Amino acid sequence: MKILVTGTAGFIGYHLAEALLARGDEIIGIDCVNDYYDVNLKLSRIVRLSRHPGFTELRVSLEDRAAMEQAFRDHRPQRVVNLAAQAGVRYSLTNPHAYIDSNLVGFCNVLECCRHHATEHLVYASSSSVYGANTTMPFSVHHNVDHPVSLYAASKKANELMAHTYSHLYGLPTTGLRFFTVYGPWGRPDMALFMFTRNILEGKPIDVFNHGHHQRDFTYIDDIVEGIVRTLDHVAAPNPEWSGDHPDAATSKAPYRLYNIGSHRPVQLLRFIEVLEDSLGRKAEKNFLPMQQGDVPATYADVDDLMADVGYAPSTPIETGIARFVEWYRDYYRC
Repeated sequence: MKILVTGTAGFIGYHLAEALLARGDEIIGIDCVNDYYDVNLKLSRIVRLSRHPGFTELRVSLEDRAAMEQAFRDHRPQRVVNLAAQAGVRYSLTNPHAYIDSNLVGFCNVLECCRHHATEHLVYASSSSVYGANTTMPFSVHHNVDHPVSLYAASKKANELMAHTYSHLYGLPTTGLRFFTVYGPWGRPDMALFMFTRNILEGKPIDVFNHGHHQRDFTYIDDIVEGIVRTLDHVAAPNPEWSGDHPDAATSKAPYRLYNIGSHRPVQLLRFIEVLEDSLGRKAEKNFLPMQQGDVPATYADVDDLMADVGYAPSTPIETGIARFVEWYRDYYRC
């Protein structure tokens, strides 16, 4: 297929594009390569993708409506995966407009382009952050998520609502994936594993928020990519049993679906650090701190729907995933 993937200079987008290229798909990769984090890391990902003859790079911002329309007119993708977004919970506390521009205006442009160019299926990134103040574990896509605790989370919840509107009004099949703490080689420098590894190797202390009592559903990148590919191939369809009297948040009479995509195995942050220390062969100096504003104490994904519908089966334990990340980090940074 010809597939347009946004965010191909990013962590998940890069890995997804590689997997789709490897199976023979033609990929149109869109990314503005902004400086939210190390541009050189993003460019390195693009260089690797550009070695594939089936990859076309477009240096475009989602907010640029004319450029997005041109991209769809020129390339006419059959399916679209939208992974480009302004990421990060803490950054949204100081730079809110970046989230409005990319995650709302940009996503509207994606929806409009898909609508007007007969896209067969739009898969888009949501986030576990949408669960916000929820405390019922594990988090289920059938739960109410009307109490976000950061603007980032609110923007992702808004994406789900916007997608449903287009599915309802125009019959556009859309599937939202709520990602749970993705990690692995070529990861984001603003994520905990990356920052911890850098500081430990440089002999600097690491900041451990919530005194290490955080629990996260850490999910290895290969498991995430397998889930995205399976979902992309499984076009969203209406739920004939959906009722407005007892509405199900994860489905609709429209061709609309929401799924959690995580490991279904929450791990305490202190255990995660312990495994990293073992992989690095060094102990971390820990600076224990209270929980940060906008953060949540725990995430835990109920992935039963994704397993039942597409055969999703996350299988990478943190011991394996962290070891692979450390191997990549040492090779990439020659340390």
